[in-house]
Amino acid sequence: MLKRRILSPKLARNLEGMLFIAPWLIGFLVFLAFPLGFSLFMSFHKVKVLPSGMQYDFNGVNYYREILFNSSEFYDKLIPYFQEVVIMVPIIIIFAFLIAISLNQKLRGRFMFRAIFFLPVIFSTGYLLTEFVNQGEGSLGFLERFALGAYLDDFLGDSSWGQPIKTLLNRFVLVLWYSGVQILIFLAGRQTIPISAYESARIDGASPWEIFWKITLPAMSPFILLNLIYTVVDMFTFPFNPVIKLIGTGNYGYSSALSWIYFVIIIVFLLLVLLTFIKVNKTQRLAKS
Repeated sequence: MLKRRILSPKLARNLEGMLFIAPWLIGFLVFLAFPLGFSLFMSFHKVKVLPSGMQYDFNGVNYYREILFNSSEFYDKLIPYFQEVVIMVPIIIIFAFLIAISLNQKLRGRFMFRAIFFLPVIFSTGYLLTEFVNQGEGSLGFLERFALGAYLDDFLGDSSWGQPIKTLLNRFVLVLWYSGVQILIFLAGRQTIPISAYESARIDGASPWEIFWKITLPAMSPFILLNLIYTVVDMFTFPFNPVIKLIGTGNYGYSSALSWIYFVIIIVFLLLVLLTFIKVNKTQRLAKS
């Protein structure tokens, strides 16, 4: 007579956990891992669409070499937009942080204001945002209305940052549209700071300015980093990103190689942001000690 084998409690918990994550794991493999691997495969091939199916002719790293060393169009679109991202990301973070701190106060109708700031996240999807901008709603016409373009040209001179700054001023409304998630994250982070920390600081005679720099800002640093990463990824995948439009060509092999180069650029930029943030935090802690 065979003995019934009973699973150990540890193995049973492991199997139970695997069952719970199985739908996500299958979805990741089918809808993310496989397309990523397939795009990497296509980047090394010339892809032809034939009536009988897809034909793949090995091309090596020729597409990568062509994009990096022989394609001026790629750099003409990447560099100006990269400058816009460098300018816009800190503005979005600072704006969202200040709005979140303000909305955390005991104001009349603060829940309505929170909803108003978050509404653009719901409505400004890729298609709707495209329609808004095409109809001129994404531009405030700030420079034209107050005739500031000539003054900026004189102030900035021949600097390559002139055009990105003017583009940002004209599209400053995008800061409002792209700050909803960041404001929500900062609000959640602000709730993690205990009220007793502020009460103790006030009893010790700390001013509101000192409370902000020594309690609020250090406690919010993990959420600042989270918002930095989110905003960088969000800006680099912006619907009007000219590099993304360049990727959407009919040459599947070339587009795949271009997308992987762009992906590596984003990862490198995120690493630089992370290292800079860690260095700044370390310097602040050393200064306090």
